[in-house]
Amino acid sequence: MNSGDMMPILQNIGSSALTGRHEPPLDACSRPLILYIRDMPNMSNKTSRDEQRFTEDVARLLTPWGVPPVAARLYGYLLLCPRPASLDQITEDLEISKSSASVAARLLESYTLARRHSEPGTKRALYAVADDYEVMVRQQNRLLDALAGQLNAGAEIAASKAASARLREMADFYRVMRGAMEDAISRWTRGRRRQ
Repeated sequence: MNSGDMMPILQNIGSSALTGRHEPPLDACSRPLILYIRDMPNMSNKTSRDEQRFTEDVARLLTPWGVPPVAARLYGYLLLCPRPASLDQITEDLEISKSSASVAARLLESYTLARRHSEPGTKRALYAVADDYEVMVRQQNRLLDALAGQLNAGAEIAASKAASARLREMADFYRVMRGAMEDAISRWTRGRRRQ
């Protein structure tokens, strides 16, 4: 169906539709008000062009770091959402399948970048961007600790002195990074308490 032959969705609206009073039907000389879907204002919660651009820009930044494109787009989208979003809303706004949205949301949860909320009285899940930055950084610090430990273990069994030295240097680097992250968390937490 093209736009020229769209079905009218509202016809012959007289004052009765506005006032609730019964009025006789319009005669053939009266001009009916006909609204077509194409003429209706967009009342949806579709994202604006600027929001779409932001979402795509976030995705372009995250995908080189190994975040799948759909999950990266979802993260950009959730950053702008004022409230937790349902999978239905996400699929409509990002124009992705529900299964893709679900997989991406669970992945962001595992990265501690998103949090699932439940809607009282339903089984429907809502998703929002995680705002507990300390948890994210502490999880990364646990990974840095584990990597440093594994690198030191590798340095002990390395066949060459060069490989052993490289592994120890990497382990030291990860420990320094971990310490810097802990310091950053402490400074950030103190700054928030003062506000």
